[in-house]
Amino acid sequence: MRILITGAAGMIGRKVAERLVRDGHLGGRRLEALVLHDVVRPGTEGPGVTALEGDLSAPGAVEALVAHRPDVIVHLAGVVSGEAEADFEKGYRVNLDGTRALLEAVRGAGLHPRFVFASTEAVFGAPFPDVIPDDLAPQPLTSYGTQKLISEALVNDWSRRGFLDGVSLRFPTICVRPGKPNRAASGFFSGIVREPLVGLPAVLPVPRDVVHTMASPRAAVGFVLHAATMDTGALGGRRAVIPPGVAVSVGEEIEALREVAGDKAVQLIEERPDPAVWAIVSTWAKAFEAKRGQELGFEAEGSFGEILRVHIEDELRRRVPG
Repeated sequence: MRILITGAAGMIGRKVAERLVRDGHLGGRRLEALVLHDVVRPGTEGPGVTALEGDLSAPGAVEALVAHRPDVIVHLAGVVSGEAEADFEKGYRVNLDGTRALLEAVRGAGLHPRFVFASTEAVFGAPFPDVIPDDLAPQPLTSYGTQKLISEALVNDWSRRGFLDGVSLRFPTICVRPGKPNRAASGFFSGIVREPLVGLPAVLPVPRDVVHTMASPRAAVGFVLHAATMDTGALGGRRAVIPPGVAVSVGEEIEALREVAGDKAVQLIEERPDPAVWAIVSTWAKAFEAKRGQELGFEAEGSFGEILRVHIEDELRRRVPG
């Protein structure tokens, strides 16, 4: 099997690539080649791995990637929510035009690959019911959500026409993200846990009663691999899937941190309201039914305590005390 991952230097892309190299197969088929692409050279190494650096929107870039003739394409490349809102032109150039160009290159090459697209729950916009049902019509209130929703429609149409076999994953916020903060408006959900766990200060820009749906990076890798191997016949014409996640308040996050690391860690969190962040976060839904995603075989944690334990086990290399 030949696999292409765009955005492979990002957190999810790196973890998916490392998992594929470690397993050496996907869906029972041996991994023959793994092509990794990003604006910075991906660092994953292993047998059959080719790491490439460049701008996906540069002339000829997507055609060169598709020339590797992948059986599976995992399209993770994109501009995150906060940056897409701050830079209108860049958001549309990367998130929409880049995706369209990649889809066109696939069509032109006649590959018919499995195409896993990283979408977002930001395709939904207020007003919301308390729990978003699987059949709620998307109506994004941000440029980022709009770019992703249009791309979902393209994946649906390319699948309908038989150019590829697509699955669009409406990712919840992935938490706790390892490494340095990015420009995603949701980044503080990870920051208020990640930094205090290692003795660093963190800023909370929204009220503690904000509720949001999250899943761990480990679960995110599982979403991608399942989407790459699942029977898409069950999707019908609805290629976008809401995977399961945990609806949790910021206050509940902080209490989970307190249970693990004590009051000293919690005291490192500074509550500093940020109107720009709130303007984005306030447009997001709180909780999702995700019944269809579960029925399709997607799995995630059942509590924020589990998410926190995953971060400690996978990133800090130690287990929760007690």
